[in-house]
Amino acid sequence: MPSPPTVGVTPMSSTRLDQVRSDAMTLSERERAELAHDLVQSLDVPDDADAADAWDQEVVRRIEQLDAGTARLIDREEFRRRMEARLSAR
Repeated sequence: MPSPPTVGVTPMSSTRLDQVRSDAMTLSERERAELAHDLVQSLDVPDDADAADAWDQEVVRRIEQLDAGTARLIDREEFRRRMEARLSAR
């Protein structure tokens, strides 16, 4: 995922970041979770409606394959092997 634009953003000093972090740790677990959610959302790029629709269609297609018994399933070890091979090929 690309980094968010930094035009007009002043980098936070280590001291300021430490203070914000310290303040955040005094919040309740629920408040910290809400803050974390808001911070992550602030980093996300704008939603792409076409992509969301495409993923919805893909999920439905895969569920239909599972229900029909036509999906080709692999176990976790095979998945891990394939992913490690892909990552090492980069």
